Amino acid sequence: MSKEQLARVEAMLRRPRPEGRPSIEELRAGFSALMDTMIVPDDVRATRTALGGRPALHVTPDNDARPGTILYFHGGGFVSGSPETTLSLTAQLVSKTGFDSYSVDYRLAPEHPFPAGLEDNLSAYRALLDSGLDPSAIAFAGDSAGGGYSVTTALAARDAGLPLPAAIVAFSPGLDATRTGESMTTKDGIDPVFTREAVMRTGAMYLAGQDPEQPLLSPALFADLTGFPPLLIQVGADEILLDDSTRLAARARDAGVDVILDVTADAPHVFQAFAGGTLDEADQALDRAALFLTQHIATP
Repeated sequence: MSKEQLARVEAMLRRPRPEGRPSIEELRAGFSALMDTMIVPDDVRATRTALGGRPALHVTPDNDARPGTILYFHGGGFVSGSPETTLSLTAQLVSKTGFDSYSVDYRLAPEHPFPAGLEDNLSAYRALLDSGLDPSAIAFAGDSAGGGYSVTTALAARDAGLPLPAAIVAFSPGLDATRTGESMTTKDGIDPVFTREAVMRTGAMYLAGQDPEQPLLSPALFADLTGFPPLLIQVGADEILLDDSTRLAARARDAGVDVILDVTADAPHVFQAFAGGTLDEADQALDRAALFLTQHIATP
C-alpha cells in the first residue's frame, strides 16, 4: 500500500500547471490551495493571536495538554505560506505530543526580503522567553523555508545572546541559498515539487541581491553549530534540497551536536504534510518527530 500511496501523492504533485512563469500572487494562491487539501486532526484547537508583534496561530490540544511549546515556522519558499497553510503539520505535532504550538506569520519576500522574516521569528522567540517560558521547554520546528528558519533563528538567537531552545526539528529544510548542493542537479526532474529554476527564482526574491555566502542564509555551508541543541532533520530522498540536509547534518556532527538525519526513500518535499492516512510514511515520520520532541522538551 505504501508504494501505491507514494505514487498517488506524486501524481497529485505532478498535475499539469499553467504555462509560463506564475506571478507571486499565483504562486501564493496555488500553494494555499494545495495545503488546504491536507488533513488536520480534530483533537486540537487553533486560535489567532499575536506573538512578537506579528500575527500567529496558537494551536493547543483538546485534552491531555502537557507543559512545553513548539515554535513553528511555516514553509512556502520564503515567498508564500502562512500559519494556516501549515496547520496540518502543527496540528499533527500538537496532537501527537500534547504540547502547544505557536506558528508565526512572518513577513514574506519579495515585499520583505532577508532578514525581515528572520527578525520576525527571532522576535517571536524573544516574546516567548519574555512571557516566562523556560528555553528548556521550547523547541523550534519548521518545514521547507521554515525548516531553514528553525536553524537560522537559533543562530540569530545565539548571536543576540539569548539562550537556545531545547531542540530543533527541521522538515525538508532550505539551508543553502547558494544552491550548490549536488542534489540540485541529480534530483532535478525526479523531485515532483521543485525544479532548480523554480527555487533559484524564489531564492532570488528572498536574497534581493544580498550575498548568499553567510551563515544566516546558507547555514549548511557556513554556520558554526557549536553548542546547538539536539537536532532532527527529516528529508525525502527525491528532493533537490536533499543535500541541504545532509551537509547540515555533517556540520552538526563535526561540531559535536546530537543530530539525527532521517531520510525517507522515494519521498517528496515535506512529505510529512500528507499525514492522517494519505501516506503511511508521513504518519511514521511525525511519530518519530513527536518522540524526539517529547524526549528533549523539559517537563515537570
